[in-house]
Amino acid sequence: MNTTEVFLMAMLIIFSIPWLIWRFAKTDYFAPLVVVQIIAGIVLGPGVLGRWFPEYYQFVFTPVVVQSLNGIAWWAVMLFVMIAGVELDLRQAWQHRRESAITAGFALGAPLLLGCAAALVLLGFDGWVGRQAQGWQFVAGIGMACAVTALPILILLMEKLDLLRQPLGQRILRYASLDDIAIWGVLALILMDWTRMGKQLAFLLGFVVLGLLYRRLMAKLAEADRWYLALVWLALCGLGADWAGLHFMVGAFLAGAIMDAHWFNQNQLDQLRHHVLLVMMPVFFLSTGLRTNWAVGGVEVFAAAALLLLVSVAGKLIGVRLAGWLLRWAPGEASVIGWLLQTKALIMIIFANILLDKQLITSETFTALLLMAVASTMLTVPMVEKKTRKLASSPIR
Repeated sequence: MNTTEVFLMAMLIIFSIPWLIWRFAKTDYFAPLVVVQIIAGIVLGPGVLGRWFPEYYQFVFTPVVVQSLNGIAWWAVMLFVMIAGVELDLRQAWQHRRESAITAGFALGAPLLLGCAAALVLLGFDGWVGRQAQGWQFVAGIGMACAVTALPILILLMEKLDLLRQPLGQRILRYASLDDIAIWGVLALILMDWTRMGKQLAFLLGFVVLGLLYRRLMAKLAEADRWYLALVWLALCGLGADWAGLHFMVGAFLAGAIMDAHWFNQNQLDQLRHHVLLVMMPVFFLSTGLRTNWAVGGVEVFAAAALLLLVSVAGKLIGVRLAGWLLRWAPGEASVIGWLLQTKALIMIIFANILLDKQLITSETFTALLLMAVASTMLTVPMVEKKTRKLASSPIR
């Protein structure tokens, strides 16, 4: 078979297997299609199927095919991260700044501290710290991975639970938006390279100057032109950030964060997010799965994943409960908000991919983080659905 045929065989596997599992096993309640696609990416990777059927794996996922899949995956995840940046609603957060700052601060701070403590435990063992990592970078990276909230997946799950347009759902979006900014800010700090400081300062200065010009231009354009120019802006920011050593996904987030959501039709923006998830992101999940590794040992990787899951979920719930106590929320609200904000899925996987790209973590640590992200997301809907029923008759601010 030629390269094109093998590539199309890989695409056939990527799109058919997860959908068949999701549809016929009826996993939607605890594992939406996006979660099944992530799990399928892990199973199709070298750690599982590659070990069981090495000849099949080497035949389908040749270096040329993997390189082609990676190109699609890079652009898919840049689009996805840009949309997450566009969907930040900082005006609402500013209008409710005291409540939003307290909740977002505790929701981020508690799992961050517990995640850093877990990272210190892993630091004492071989096989978890990347070759290019300093101790503080590894600890901060793992801590922030435990604190991440996946804003785009949070939106999808709240739509599924019929919470998105309710007052409670809008509050949760405000908290998640502030945490999203903090997450990418901390990532940029972790990636700061003193040997490339000149390049990074030049990129940030250029981003501010060009960003102001870009905003003025976008305000004057028709909406059809805005969509096209947004893609040009995305490629430019991704290129600049990667050239400066900050990683192209940091540039993708900045490209979206500087845009106003009202520049675009909300329904079309929702459809774009849906279509990126449908058409392109499954390739990213497979590409992510190809990077999993169990070389340290399956038991050790699962133990690390369990530790990270425990501190991430417990930290988020503790932090939100403290915020609810300070702000005197109605009974039950803190639990619902805490479970929704611990949703990790895509953004944490993207975050972990960056740490792996920069060799701040090993493939084994990446695999543990990936397992933690999948498990935390699968817990969300079953836990929240029961709790929202109890809140149905309660006044929600």
